[in-house]
Amino acid sequence: MSTWRWPISFNAFAQNRARRVKALRVFAGAVDLSRRALCASVKSFATCVLTAALAIGGTVSGRVEIVSSRDPAVRKNADYSGVVIWLDPLAGAPAITNHGPKKAEMLQKGKRFLPHLLAISVGTTVSFPNYDPIFHNAFSNYDGEIFDVGLYPPGTSRSIEFKREGIVRVFCNIHPAMSAVIVVLKSPYFATSGKSGDFMISNVPPAAYHLRVFHERATQQTLDALTRTVEVGQGITDLAKIEVSESGYLLLPHKNKYGKDYPPAASGTYSGVKP
Repeated sequence: MSTWRWPISFNAFAQNRARRVKALRVFAGAVDLSRRALCASVKSFATCVLTAALAIGGTVSGRVEIVSSRDPAVRKNADYSGVVIWLDPLAGAPAITNHGPKKAEMLQKGKRFLPHLLAISVGTTVSFPNYDPIFHNAFSNYDGEIFDVGLYPPGTSRSIEFKREGIVRVFCNIHPAMSAVIVVLKSPYFATSGKSGDFMISNVPPAAYHLRVFHERATQQTLDALTRTVEVGQGITDLAKIEVSESGYLLLPHKNKYGKDYPPAASGTYSGVKP
Protein backbone atom coordinates (compact mmCIF):
# COMPACT_ATOMS: atom_id res chain seq x y z
CA MET A 1 0.00 0.00 0.00
CA SER A 2 1.50 3.26 -1.12
CA THR A 3 1.55 6.36 1.11
CA TRP A 4 -0.11 9.56 -0.26
CA ARG A 5 1.93 12.70 0.10
CA TRP A 6 1.08 16.40 -0.08
CA PRO A 7 2.12 17.84 -3.47
CA ILE A 8 4.00 20.66 -1.70
CA SER A 9 5.46 20.93 1.74
CA PHE A 10 3.91 23.00 4.47
CA ASN A 11 6.90 25.33 4.44
CA ALA A 12 6.55 25.94 0.71
CA PHE A 13 2.81 26.57 1.16
CA ALA A 14 3.54 29.09 3.91
CA GLN A 15 6.12 30.85 1.75
CA ASN A 16 3.70 31.06 -1.18
CA ARG A 17 1.01 32.44 1.11
CA ALA A 18 3.40 35.08 2.42
CA ARG A 19 4.23 36.06 -1.15
CA ARG A 20 0.54 36.33 -1.99
CA VAL A 21 -0.15 38.46 1.08
CA LYS A 22 2.78 40.70 0.21
CA ALA A 23 1.55 40.99 -3.38
CA LEU A 24 -1.94 41.87 -2.14
CA ARG A 25 -0.51 44.53 0.13
CA VAL A 26 1.50 46.03 -2.72
CA PHE A 27 -1.62 45.96 -4.91
CA ALA A 28 -3.68 47.59 -2.15
CA GLY A 29 -1.02 50.25 -1.73
CA ALA A 30 -1.05 50.95 -5.45
CA VAL A 31 -4.83 51.18 -5.40
CA ASP A 32 -4.68 53.62 -2.50
CA LEU A 33 -2.09 55.76 -4.28
CA SER A 34 -4.24 55.74 -7.41
CA ARG A 35 -7.26 56.73 -5.35
CA ARG A 36 -5.36 59.60 -3.76
CA ALA A 37 -4.02 60.71 -7.12
CA LEU A 38 -7.54 60.59 -8.53
CA CYS A 39 -8.87 62.64 -5.64
CA ALA A 40 -6.04 65.13 -6.05
CA SER A 41 -6.74 65.33 -9.78
CA VAL A 42 -10.43 65.93 -9.14
CA LYS A 43 -9.63 68.65 -6.60
CA SER A 44 -7.09 70.17 -8.97
CA PHE A 45 -9.62 70.12 -11.80
CA ALA A 46 -12.24 71.74 -9.59
CA THR A 47 -9.72 74.40 -8.58
CA CYS A 48 -8.84 75.02 -12.21
CA VAL A 49 -12.50 75.33 -13.11
CA LEU A 50 -13.07 77.79 -10.27
CA THR A 51 -9.96 79.78 -11.22
CA ALA A 52 -11.03 79.87 -14.85
CA ALA A 53 -14.50 81.02 -13.84
CA LEU A 54 -13.01 83.84 -11.80
CA ALA A 55 -10.63 84.70 -14.63
CA ILE A 56 -13.44 84.86 -17.16
CA GLY A 57 -15.38 87.14 -14.86
CA GLY A 58 -18.42 89.12 -15.84
CA THR A 59 -19.57 91.22 -18.77
CA VAL A 60 -20.50 94.90 -18.63
CA SER A 61 -22.84 96.05 -21.38
CA GLY A 62 -24.62 99.30 -22.12
CA ARG A 63 -25.39 101.97 -24.65
CA VAL A 64 -24.26 105.54 -25.15
CA GLU A 65 -26.18 108.32 -26.85
CA ILE A 66 -24.62 111.54 -28.08
CA VAL A 67 -26.79 114.61 -27.53
CA SER A 68 -26.58 118.35 -28.32
CA SER A 69 -24.41 117.58 -31.34
CA ARG A 70 -23.83 119.66 -34.47
CA ASP A 71 -22.18 116.77 -36.29
CA PRO A 72 -24.30 115.70 -39.31
CA ALA A 73 -23.46 112.04 -38.76
CA VAL A 74 -24.99 112.26 -35.29
CA ARG A 75 -27.94 114.52 -36.08
CA LYS A 76 -29.06 112.83 -39.30
CA ASN A 77 -27.77 109.28 -39.01
CA ALA A 78 -27.81 108.73 -35.22
CA ASP A 79 -24.17 107.64 -35.37
CA TYR A 80 -23.04 107.21 -31.76
CA SER A 81 -19.75 105.49 -32.51
CA GLY A 82 -16.34 106.52 -31.20
CA VAL A 83 -17.07 106.81 -27.47
CA VAL A 84 -14.57 104.98 -25.25
CA ILE A 85 -15.82 103.41 -22.03
CA TRP A 86 -13.46 101.80 -19.53
CA LEU A 87 -13.31 100.47 -15.98
CA ASP A 88 -10.63 101.53 -13.48
CA PRO A 89 -10.30 98.98 -10.62
CA LEU A 90 -10.94 100.29 -7.11
CA ALA A 91 -9.29 99.03 -3.93
CA GLY A 92 -9.86 95.31 -3.48
CA ALA A 93 -10.14 94.52 -7.17
CA PRO A 94 -7.83 91.82 -8.60
CA ALA A 95 -4.47 93.14 -9.73
CA ILE A 96 -4.16 93.90 -13.43
CA THR A 97 -1.68 91.56 -15.12
CA ASN A 98 0.37 92.32 -18.19
CA HIS A 99 -0.35 89.78 -20.94
CA GLY A 100 2.72 90.61 -22.99
CA PRO A 101 3.34 92.82 -26.02
CA LYS A 102 0.28 94.10 -27.86
CA LYS A 103 -0.01 95.53 -31.35
CA ALA A 104 -2.47 97.78 -33.17
CA GLU A 105 -2.62 99.64 -36.45
CA MET A 106 -3.72 103.08 -37.64
CA LEU A 107 -3.70 103.39 -41.43
CA GLN A 108 -3.03 106.52 -43.45
CA LYS A 109 -5.23 106.25 -46.50
CA GLY A 110 -7.08 108.83 -48.59
CA LYS A 111 -5.46 111.55 -46.43
CA ARG A 112 -7.21 110.12 -43.38
CA PHE A 113 -6.19 108.21 -40.28
CA LEU A 114 -8.13 104.93 -40.06
CA PRO A 115 -9.57 104.30 -37.58
CA HIS A 116 -10.11 107.88 -36.49
CA LEU A 117 -10.28 106.78 -32.85
CA LEU A 118 -8.24 103.93 -31.37
CA ALA A 119 -8.38 102.70 -27.76
CA ILE A 120 -5.38 100.69 -26.55
CA SER A 121 -3.75 99.64 -23.29
CA VAL A 122 -0.37 100.90 -22.08
CA GLY A 123 2.49 99.04 -23.72
CA THR A 124 0.79 98.64 -27.10
CA THR A 125 2.84 99.26 -30.22
CA VAL A 126 0.90 101.07 -32.94
CA SER A 127 2.06 100.99 -36.54
CA PHE A 128 1.22 103.78 -39.00
CA PRO A 129 1.41 102.29 -42.51
CA ASN A 130 1.25 104.77 -45.38
CA TYR A 131 -1.18 103.53 -48.05
CA ASP A 132 -1.29 106.85 -49.88
CA PRO A 133 0.82 107.70 -52.96
CA ILE A 134 2.26 110.69 -51.03
CA PHE A 135 4.45 111.33 -48.00
CA HIS A 136 3.04 111.51 -44.47
CA ASN A 137 4.39 112.56 -41.07
CA ALA A 138 2.27 111.49 -38.09
CA PHE A 139 3.03 113.27 -34.83
CA SER A 140 1.57 114.31 -31.50
CA ASN A 141 2.68 117.05 -29.15
CA TYR A 142 -0.35 116.98 -26.84
CA ASP A 143 -0.88 115.24 -23.48
CA GLY A 144 -0.04 111.56 -23.41
CA GLU A 145 2.68 109.97 -25.53
CA ILE A 146 4.51 112.71 -27.44
CA PHE A 147 6.00 111.37 -30.67
CA ASP A 148 7.09 112.22 -34.19
CA VAL A 149 7.65 109.37 -36.67
CA GLY A 150 9.16 111.72 -39.23
CA LEU A 151 8.54 111.83 -42.96
CA TYR A 152 8.20 108.54 -44.76
CA PRO A 153 7.23 107.57 -48.30
CA PRO A 154 4.30 105.59 -49.71
CA GLY A 155 4.27 101.87 -49.03
CA THR A 156 6.27 102.11 -45.80
CA SER A 157 5.36 102.19 -42.13
CA ARG A 158 6.54 103.53 -38.78
CA SER A 159 5.73 102.27 -35.28
CA ILE A 160 5.47 103.79 -31.80
CA GLU A 161 5.14 102.03 -28.44
CA PHE A 162 2.75 103.88 -26.15
CA LYS A 163 4.24 103.62 -22.66
CA ARG A 164 2.11 106.11 -20.75
CA GLU A 165 -1.61 106.60 -20.38
CA GLY A 166 -3.39 109.63 -21.75
CA ILE A 167 -5.32 111.10 -24.66
CA VAL A 168 -3.04 111.29 -27.69
CA ARG A 169 -4.23 113.62 -30.46
CA VAL A 170 -2.53 112.63 -33.69
CA PHE A 171 -1.95 114.91 -36.70
CA CYS A 172 -0.01 114.91 -39.94
CA ASN A 173 2.65 117.56 -40.31
CA ILE A 174 1.90 117.91 -44.03
CA HIS A 175 -1.90 117.66 -44.18
CA PRO A 176 -3.70 119.82 -41.57
CA ALA A 177 -7.08 118.14 -42.16
CA MET A 178 -5.75 114.79 -40.99
CA SER A 179 -6.41 114.05 -37.32
CA ALA A 180 -7.05 111.09 -35.03
CA VAL A 181 -7.23 110.23 -31.35
CA ILE A 182 -5.50 107.37 -29.50
CA VAL A 183 -6.81 106.68 -26.00
CA VAL A 184 -4.08 104.93 -23.99
CA LEU A 185 -5.39 103.21 -20.86
CA LYS A 186 -3.85 101.41 -17.89
CA SER A 187 -6.95 99.29 -17.57
CA PRO A 188 -7.48 96.37 -19.99
CA TYR A 189 -11.25 96.58 -19.44
CA PHE A 190 -12.46 98.94 -22.16
CA ALA A 191 -14.64 99.12 -25.25
CA THR A 192 -15.52 101.57 -28.02
CA SER A 193 -19.15 102.20 -28.92
CA GLY A 194 -20.46 101.14 -32.33
CA LYS A 195 -22.75 103.15 -34.58
CA SER A 196 -25.80 102.19 -32.50
CA GLY A 197 -24.01 103.27 -29.32
CA ASP A 198 -23.88 99.74 -27.93
CA PHE A 199 -20.75 98.53 -26.14
CA MET A 200 -19.65 95.45 -24.23
CA ILE A 201 -16.66 94.85 -21.92
CA SER A 202 -15.96 91.15 -21.35
CA ASN A 203 -13.87 89.09 -18.89
CA VAL A 204 -14.09 91.62 -16.06
CA PRO A 205 -13.18 90.13 -12.64
CA PRO A 206 -16.00 90.66 -10.10
CA ALA A 207 -15.18 93.79 -8.09
CA ALA A 208 -15.93 97.50 -7.80
CA TYR A 209 -14.77 99.85 -10.55
CA HIS A 210 -14.89 103.47 -11.62
CA LEU A 211 -16.57 103.69 -15.01
CA ARG A 212 -15.06 106.45 -17.14
CA VAL A 213 -15.95 107.85 -20.56
CA PHE A 214 -14.08 109.66 -23.31
CA HIS A 215 -15.55 111.40 -26.35
CA GLU A 216 -13.43 113.81 -28.38
CA ARG A 217 -16.27 116.31 -28.85
CA ALA A 218 -17.19 116.53 -25.15
CA THR A 219 -15.67 118.92 -22.62
CA GLN A 220 -13.62 117.56 -19.74
CA GLN A 221 -16.26 118.81 -17.31
CA THR A 222 -18.92 116.78 -19.14
CA LEU A 223 -16.75 113.66 -19.12
CA ASP A 224 -15.88 113.99 -15.43
CA ALA A 225 -19.59 114.21 -14.58
CA LEU A 226 -20.16 110.82 -16.27
CA THR A 227 -17.78 108.98 -13.94
CA ARG A 228 -19.58 106.52 -11.67
CA THR A 229 -18.95 103.47 -9.50
CA VAL A 230 -19.98 100.11 -10.94
CA GLU A 231 -20.21 96.78 -9.12
CA VAL A 232 -19.38 93.94 -11.49
CA GLY A 233 -20.40 90.38 -10.67
CA GLN A 234 -20.55 87.09 -12.51
CA GLY A 235 -22.79 87.17 -15.55
CA ILE A 236 -23.94 90.35 -17.29
CA THR A 237 -24.09 93.78 -15.69
CA ASP A 238 -26.41 96.01 -17.71
CA LEU A 239 -25.83 99.73 -17.32
CA ALA A 240 -28.32 102.54 -17.71
CA LYS A 241 -28.03 104.59 -20.91
CA ILE A 242 -25.07 106.98 -20.90
CA GLU A 243 -25.81 110.39 -22.45
CA VAL A 244 -22.75 112.22 -23.71
CA SER A 245 -23.39 115.90 -24.45
CA GLU A 246 -21.36 117.84 -27.01
CA SER A 247 -22.61 121.14 -25.59
CA GLY A 248 -19.76 123.58 -25.09
CA TYR A 249 -17.40 121.82 -27.47
CA LEU A 250 -15.32 124.11 -29.71
CA LEU A 251 -13.19 122.90 -32.61
CA LEU A 252 -9.87 124.71 -32.35
CA PRO A 253 -7.17 124.84 -35.03
CA HIS A 254 -3.91 123.07 -34.32
CA LYS A 255 -0.31 123.91 -35.13
CA ASN A 256 2.19 121.77 -36.99
CA LYS A 257 4.87 119.81 -35.15
CA TYR A 258 7.09 122.92 -34.99
CA GLY A 259 4.37 124.90 -33.22
CA LYS A 260 3.71 127.04 -36.31
CA ASP A 261 0.67 127.55 -38.54
CA TYR A 262 0.32 125.31 -41.56
CA PRO A 263 1.01 126.95 -44.95
CA PRO A 264 -2.21 128.48 -46.39
CA ALA A 265 -2.14 126.21 -49.44
CA ALA A 266 -0.97 122.97 -47.80
CA SER A 267 -1.23 120.30 -50.45
CA GLY A 268 -0.76 116.57 -50.59
CA THR A 269 2.75 116.82 -52.04
CA TYR A 270 6.06 117.04 -50.27
CA SER A 271 9.04 118.83 -51.74
CA GLY A 272 11.56 117.26 -49.39
CA VAL A 273 12.24 120.54 -47.57
CA LYS A 274 11.14 121.03 -43.98
CA PRO A 275 9.14 124.24 -43.36
